[in-house]
Amino acid sequence: MDRLDSMRLFCRLVERRSFTAAAADLGVPRSTASEALRELETRLGVRLLDRTTRHVAPTLDGEDYYRRCIAILAELDEAEGALRDAQPRGLLRIDAHPLMTRTFLLPHLPGFLARYPLVDMQFGQGDRLVDLVREGVDCVIRAGEPDDSGLIRRRLGTLQEVTVASPDYLARHGVPASPGALGGHVMVGFVSSRTVEALPLEFVVDGERRLVTLPSRVKANNSDTSAELARMGLGLVQAPRYRFAEDLAAGRLVEVLADTPPSPTPLYALYPQNRQLALRLRVFLDWLARHVRFPGAED
Repeated sequence: MDRLDSMRLFCRLVERRSFTAAAADLGVPRSTASEALRELETRLGVRLLDRTTRHVAPTLDGEDYYRRCIAILAELDEAEGALRDAQPRGLLRIDAHPLMTRTFLLPHLPGFLARYPLVDMQFGQGDRLVDLVREGVDCVIRAGEPDDSGLIRRRLGTLQEVTVASPDYLARHGVPASPGALGGHVMVGFVSSRTVEALPLEFVVDGERRLVTLPSRVKANNSDTSAELARMGLGLVQAPRYRFAEDLAAGRLVEVLADTPPSPTPLYALYPQNRQLALRLRVFLDWLARHVRFPGAED
């Protein structure tokens, strides 16, 4: 490996904390990655990584060298990206909710791939929090205000939220006239991955945000499961309107308390601030902003 390739490998080792994962990301054998790091440490005369059978982590010298490498590689990518014939290339790893991916991203994906034939895509799908650096993910798309200061955010829009229940549930519990009339009602508890607690229902009443926690016999930490539990008549649930568009149109679910909806939820693309912004990620973010429109979103 030349010096730049060694720097890229070292940065990936720091980010992935694994020789196997870093080597796979760069398309080289694990043995090549190990030998390249040994040569790099020998050339620099310092130990860059502490290694065990299960884990690698940067030393103090390694952390300093990583920061310098990131800056150098970012400048290089910027210089190459400015060239007229530069083309985005490589594997782009994106993480988004499965329904959001299927509904909004995939219909437009053929156009993106045709426009950038040297870019390959890998989608991760889930509700859980993702460690972008450790898991080698380039970008996540998430609803809600992020609390991780280590990520750069790019606002994509604002999703309108609704409160819904099944006709069977409303026949048994009645249709609430206001958030103050929710006595005797239950909710499907959505368990936050951050707090491991069921989130309260939220309503905006006369411009003020009001939180209401109802009993919940069933809880879930997955939004697909929560939606199915609501269809089964097991409680009130809140989510972005796009999630329930087909259910509302078919009458499987009914919107309630429409005059006091939850506050809109911001939608963001998030990516690490300590990783160089590769050209393939830059064009993907621009594509999101220009070509992908989320129903119920406000620019």
